Amino acid sequence: MDTRSFIGEPVRGKTPTENRLDESECSTVAIGAEKVPRNPNKGLLNHTRETLTLRFQKLRRRGTGNGLPIRRVDRHPRVETAMAPPTWLTAQLIVSFLTMFLIVHTMLGLVAYYVYFERKISAYIQDRIGPNRVGFDFGLPFLSFLKGCIGLGQPLADGIKFMLKEDFTPNRVDKILFTLAPAIVVIPALIGFIVIPWGGQFECPDIPFFGGHVIEGGPVHVAGANVSVGIVYLLAIAALGVYGVTIGGWASNNKFSFLGSLRASAQMISYEIPMGMALLAVLLIVGTLMPEQIIRYQVNNGWLILSNPLTAVLFYVAALAECNRAPFDNAECEQELVGGFHTEYSSMRFALYFLAEYSHLFTSAAFFTLLFLGGYHFPFMPVMNELTSPDHMSILGVMVKLGIFITKVTLIVCFAMLIRWTIPRLRYDQIMMAGWQLAIPLGLAIVVVTSTMMYFNQRGIGAQLIANVALAVLTLVFAPALSSNKANRRIPLYGSRFNPMPGERVITKPMHPTAVADHPGA
Repeated sequence: MDTRSFIGEPVRGKTPTENRLDESECSTVAIGAEKVPRNPNKGLLNHTRETLTLRFQKLRRRGTGNGLPIRRVDRHPRVETAMAPPTWLTAQLIVSFLTMFLIVHTMLGLVAYYVYFERKISAYIQDRIGPNRVGFDFGLPFLSFLKGCIGLGQPLADGIKFMLKEDFTPNRVDKILFTLAPAIVVIPALIGFIVIPWGGQFECPDIPFFGGHVIEGGPVHVAGANVSVGIVYLLAIAALGVYGVTIGGWASNNKFSFLGSLRASAQMISYEIPMGMALLAVLLIVGTLMPEQIIRYQVNNGWLILSNPLTAVLFYVAALAECNRAPFDNAECEQELVGGFHTEYSSMRFALYFLAEYSHLFTSAAFFTLLFLGGYHFPFMPVMNELTSPDHMSILGVMVKLGIFITKVTLIVCFAMLIRWTIPRLRYDQIMMAGWQLAIPLGLAIVVVTSTMMYFNQRGIGAQLIANVALAVLTLVFAPALSSNKANRRIPLYGSRFNPMPGERVITKPMHPTAVADHPGA
């Protein structure tokens, strides 16, 4: 708009609507020395030239408006019509959301096939075949080559079965808590992975935005959240899983469910202590809470499982107990508690508990891989060593790191399945005795030894390995003295052959002539 025009001289070639002064051009219109402010109730300066002409005529009658031009008084610069990206929208935020989306769906798919792996592994150990019927042919002739397919369609069939089963709610249960409990237990399992650095760092290019703008790229972390308290976040989220188990057992109005939830609560609380001590030993060595820096330390100094095997074993055992995995699955011991805390559940609410169990196992395996197996690092081949270095920031490096990390996690999960189908379930009192009389004292000893090694600056693999082996030997020597378990002590029964009455002679050999004879016909 030509702001030098006078009243009565509208700009040629423009309609009255276009001949309007808007807020993007000026915030105040002045006629001579008098300012005409914009209408505060409207977003635009709704003063057309006709309105300003009336105002000018009033000034002219007062003798103050003759020949005065219209001009604009700018209080702020001109606003661009194209929307610029907000300051909070960064390349790191976009990559974090994409990472969370990818890992959540990867976890859900892997959890379905972890059930398949467990059934196959158990079948192999028990000399059976396992799932081998369900494929992906769906009864269609042109997909007949996918029929059977070594049973890879079994997870899909199981999911359909759970969705079609009756969702039964027993009488006299707390219906609100009974429904919320499966969600409470599965949500922490699906958000604990956020701080895991799945793909290291990535040199992100500039990202196009609306109106020709770009979001500035640069080095970004392929993780849901790169926070300085990442390890503490993982511990806090892992501790929330017990609430869903406890609430589900209590809301079921079933004594077996309630006993199972009590067992799970006591077990999780007990084994969080040695897990925290093993983690504290790792943090004393690496000197940081940042997950990415923990991996970088292991790249430069070797994997911690090589220098601290006893710490790794303690952490892994505590993780199995936290996940209620065998031999620590007394919370759902079918010989004693029917089904444990999920006895009254069916359909998808029942399936959510198993989804949470395997999701917790996935997150625990990722945590173990981060702390003791070098995360995404794979140093056994020169090319892979270069691609999995924390300083390699190409998109190929990110894909390789992600694949190696998830492969390590899957192998750790399969090892937990081997343990389940190899070691029989422990009794509940044995589990608690092992936690309080062995695992916690061992955790304290590991923290003391690690602190001493760090004080004397003994950070080499050899020195720490010797200290771990010596501590393991001392544990084997003094563990019987630490345990005061009397659960299997033989209780004397007065008058029995093990505790005869005074003057009574106990004879255990056969006395009848038929039993004593070498052949029945004697």
